[in-house]
Amino acid sequence: MASVGLMDKIPAASRSKPTLWLGAFVGFYRPGVEEVQRLDSVSKFLYAARSVILVISAQAAIIAGLLAVTDRQFNWLVFLLVLIGFVVAHMISNLSNDYFGYKRGHDTPDSPRMRYTVHPLASGVLDTRVLMTGLAILCAIGIGITAFFIVERGWIAVAFAAAGIALLFLYDAAPIPLKCIGLGELAVLLVWGPLMVGGGYAMFTGHVSADAFYVSIPYGLGVMSILIGKHIDQIDFDSAKGIRTLPVLLGERTALRLNIATVVLMYIVAAALIALGRLTLFAAVIFVALPRGVRALSVMIRPRPAAPPEGYVGWPLWYHRACLVHNRLFGWIYILGLAAGAVWPAIRE
Repeated sequence: MASVGLMDKIPAASRSKPTLWLGAFVGFYRPGVEEVQRLDSVSKFLYAARSVILVISAQAAIIAGLLAVTDRQFNWLVFLLVLIGFVVAHMISNLSNDYFGYKRGHDTPDSPRMRYTVHPLASGVLDTRVLMTGLAILCAIGIGITAFFIVERGWIAVAFAAAGIALLFLYDAAPIPLKCIGLGELAVLLVWGPLMVGGGYAMFTGHVSADAFYVSIPYGLGVMSILIGKHIDQIDFDSAKGIRTLPVLLGERTALRLNIATVVLMYIVAAALIALGRLTLFAAVIFVALPRGVRALSVMIRPRPAAPPEGYVGWPLWYHRACLVHNRLFGWIYILGLAAGAVWPAIRE
């Protein structure tokens, strides 16, 4: 749990710009505000937007694309637009979350958000010009991609776009945000499950598929486990601030039990889908990720340490990190199984 790879040991200022930009998407959160301050504007923006977590949106796009391959309706242009659209929407969501958290007084110097990585506003890493320029570019890209799919797919694209925008607004921008009434975790399951995977598939094919929704559930559960873990990590702070996340409402012990069940359900649901013929036997390769899942469970059944282990990156995130590391591997292994199933879709048993 302490190390995050060779790239983290190389001072950021000594890397080339392309390496810095790539580095923003891998490893784990990097908290060095002073180091990030010395970087170029693009790197600052990527680190402030928490680009390391964007892998979950990329994986959702790939899953949707592989389902389209299985049905022989894949299109490279559609895939690139879905992939970029999901990642852009996620970046906007991250920045929106930080903006409203800062404006509402939640992201204070003592908050967990200020400790595990740079904050775009509170840390002073981004000035207003860079932040607004970056957001304007992201919004322009998102609007352009949405317009393309509305022209190509009509009302089905309107419906999925409206649902995504609504959940983006309701999660943290609404007067009473979903994350403050214990519904943020469910929203994440819906977004990274049926909305992204099912909606992405619909952009390839022009129709909604129940199978795409079913196949999205194991992955959506994994993303939900990441957020539950994060909210458990900051339960004391959120409770004091009146942020009623699901762990705050349930209490830490019950929330940990829920998250353990969520991780276990990822495998149970996938196994059920294989048994029902919704997934090919190739999807059983996900059990390669089970040891890391067991490791995440072992972290959640033990009390969080009072202080981070030596060399630990991302403190005070603890349960969150264990679930993120697990889901990242689970996602890639799940994708591998779906890819094999796409090549040989007739093999069901």
